Amino acid sequence: MPRLTGVRDRDAGLGARIAFFFTKRRFRQLTGRETATMLEPIRMYAHVPRLLRAYGRLEQAEAKLDILSPRQRALAELKSATTARCEFCIDLGSQIARGLGFTDEELLALADYRTAACFSDVEKLILDYATVITRTPVEVSNELFDALRLHFDTAQLVALTHIVTLGNLRARFNLALDIGSSGLSDGLVCALPDRS
Repeated sequence: MPRLTGVRDRDAGLGARIAFFFTKRRFRQLTGRETATMLEPIRMYAHVPRLLRAYGRLEQAEAKLDILSPRQRALAELKSATTARCEFCIDLGSQIARGLGFTDEELLALADYRTAACFSDVEKLILDYATVITRTPVEVSNELFDALRLHFDTAQLVALTHIVTLGNLRARFNLALDIGSSGLSDGLVCALPDRS
């Protein structure tokens, strides 16, 4: 159970109801599923309508980023989620990744990606980057960043960094408010939280 009660439909203002509608529709498009608790983070933001609007604009802008492949984006987001150990993010991210063609083997291999044959060298760099950005303190080595520069241009590196850090915002928000899994991956293989 979350630490706070989110804004319910009957108590929501027009802006929040619109946000609920479009978020629910987007999650259904991304996951093919719907659960009763899939809107919990948005319901929390609805307590502060101005913040909900700003957060919604940020999510909309991020969703339109097309300078990285959907697979690269999903890897960055899901590794951020597993590193932060956010149940909501792992659940949602696993279902989104599955919709993009990720296999059960790939979802499970995220926990030990460095030795997994199912990820390319570039994908392993993305996973390394997402891991070191998500850990506290953030310690991105020059070697890692230089290796990323060999494969990504400046705009792509900014986008990749943003995707991971937005994943961190989501995860830390959910963890602080004790927002758990929404059940979007129930009955299916899900990525595992990092052990360390």
